[in-house]
Amino acid sequence: MVRQIDVQELAAKRAAGEAVYLVDVREPWEHALAALPDSVLIPLGELRQHAEELSPPEGALVVAYCHHGVRSLSGAAILAQLGHPGAVSLAGGIDRWSLEIDPKIPRY
Repeated sequence: MVRQIDVQELAAKRAAGEAVYLVDVREPWEHALAALPDSVLIPLGELRQHAEELSPPEGALVVAYCHHGVRSLSGAAILAQLGHPGAVSLAGGIDRWSLEIDPKIPRY
């Protein structure tokens, strides 16, 4: 079972300066339209092949995100299999982040 984090909790962690490592599992064209700051783009279909590109700081919460929070559930499960057992999925994805946290991030 993949744990999820809501946008309010993630925003609070970031505001408090907690270590968070964001992995965007969307496609490059989506990332170009809208992305969370300081996120690493590795599309879901390439996550296993590019696992070595992941370098979260020690103790960081690893958060997979996508458009609406569906692909990121699979992304967080894959990340857990790849050695990041505490990986979580961002519930509602970047769309909910735009609605509730930062309306400057475009919706699509």
